[in-house]
Parts: sequence; structure tokens; C-alpha cells
Amino acid sequence: MIEVQELSRNYGDVMAVSSVSFTLGRGEVVGLLGHNGAGKSTIMKMLTGSLEPTSGRAAVDGLDMRENRRTLQGRIGYLPENCPIYPDMSVMDYLDFQAVLHGVGDNERPHAVRRAIERTDLTERALDTIGTLSRGYRQRVGVAQAILHDPDVIVLDEPTNGLDPTQIHEMRALIRSLAEDACVLVSTHILQEVQAVCDRVLMLREGRMALDARLDQLGGATRLLLTIDDAGEGDVSRSLAKVPGVNRVDALGHAQRRRQYAVLADDDAAELAPAVARHACDAGYSLYTLEPETRDLETVYAEINS
Repeated sequence: MIEVQELSRNYGDVMAVSSVSFTLGRGEVVGLLGHNGAGKSTIMKMLTGSLEPTSGRAAVDGLDMRENRRTLQGRIGYLPENCPIYPDMSVMDYLDFQAVLHGVGDNERPHAVRRAIERTDLTERALDTIGTLSRGYRQRVGVAQAILHDPDVIVLDEPTNGLDPTQIHEMRALIRSLAEDACVLVSTHILQEVQAVCDRVLMLREGRMALDARLDQLGGATRLLLTIDDAGEGDVSRSLAKVPGVNRVDALGHAQRRRQYAVLADDDAAELAPAVARHACDAGYSLYTLEPETRDLETVYAEINS
């Protein structure tokens, strides 16, 4: 659905985004991660047609954003980080006004507004003045305006910002439901939000793509952490290296007459654990702990941004 090819944006001599490429499909919820200043907001502005790229291409269903800006903007719902809302308007009047801007017809507009209010759980606040709402409810109004016109692409910048724990849970459920009919891109710097709602993560560092991976592919263990009695370091390393599937054995340290080793595997380290345990016991070592070292999203994020 979305295709981004070598997208770049410079502000004078400052490079905000450099040669970023990725594709997103309908039904996906994809997290866009990175430190402040990594280029997340710049990419979203280019994807939604509100900022011209310096070079590269962004397209939706094969239609280039530069050449079909107005058409594609009608198919995109966008929640910016600081969504512009009018505090003197009621929730319903504001959404009706936004529906007009989105090109929703007169006959369809009441249904579109009512459905957006229901989906964002704003029914009890529909007649309230926006200026009287809490930060969390204002965020819901911003999401409601982004989904008024049933867009094919939904871009949400920090959608859970300012929400309490109950509202965060409800927002996550809404985001997952939106992906049933659309492609959803969620930008955040909160790792837990990506883990809770996303299928895939795009990670930026200094304006460049540092990672594009499915979350279920990040958790594979690459090595085993083994703790045994304090035997001779060289003997243990050489002995464990003989186990089929072991790539390398590194000594990590010792304390209280115990020594820890990292056993690097050729493939999935977790599958190697039974063979390593049998070998350690057969060799006469006292085995205290044996566990796979997994690389979760937090670990990968720290590695990329270290």
C-alpha cells in the first residue's frame, strides 16, 4: 500500500532524513521508533503530503505523492503530535467541520461523525466544549478527526500521549481494530506501545533506517548463558566447543566458586540447550544455571542507539 524509496529531506546543511526506504501493507500496524530528532515526524509529514522531500519518492497504491497530493491526502488520516483543535468548538461541531475538510458528503457526514465519536469513546463528551476536556479526551478528539473519512492509511504520532492507563488500553484496542481495514503507522518513543500494538518496527537513527523487522523475529536467542562450578577455564571452553551447533564459547567471569560462560550458537541457541546441558553433566561439571539470552525490542533499541 505504501512504498517509500530513498526518501530524504534536508534543511539547509542539516540532514533530517537520509535515503529511507520501506513498504507497508494493508492490515499492518507498524511502529516508527527513534530518539527525538531521529526523523520520525519529518517522515510522517512527507508521507502525508504536508512536506516536500528533498529527494526520493513516497507513493500509495502506486500513486506518487508529489503528483497526486490532493487525491492521496483524501485517503490518509493523520494525527500530528500536537493536533490542532479549536477549544471554543464542541466535539461534535469540530468533527463535523473536519468532515467537511475531509470531503465527506452532506448525506454521509452525520453517520461519519457519529461513528468516529463511538469508536473513540467520546459519546458522553460529544456536546462538551473542547477547551473543557482533559488532555486524554483531547487526544481522542484528534484520533477521531483522523478516522472520520475511513482512510486507507492512518498515521498516528504519539497517539497515547497524555492518556491514563485505562485510556491507553482502549486506544491500543482501537488501533488494532483500525488495522482491519487500513494500514496503520504509529510513531512513538515509548517501546511498550510498539510491543503492545505493532506487528513490525521501523527504527531510525540520525535520519537513517537502522532496523526494519517483525517483532516476532527479534526474540530469537543467539547464545546460552551457562553457570557451572569453577573448573579450569580453558578446559570448559574447549569441551563445550565440541558440542554440535556451538560456534564459540566465551568466558564471562567468575564469583563464589562459580563461573559463567556464553555459548554462541550457529542457529537458535534455545534449541541447543539440551545438548549443552547433557555435555556439561557428562563432563562432570556442576550445572547451576542454563538459559537463553534473548534480544527483545529494548535490547535492540539500546544496541542501535548506543
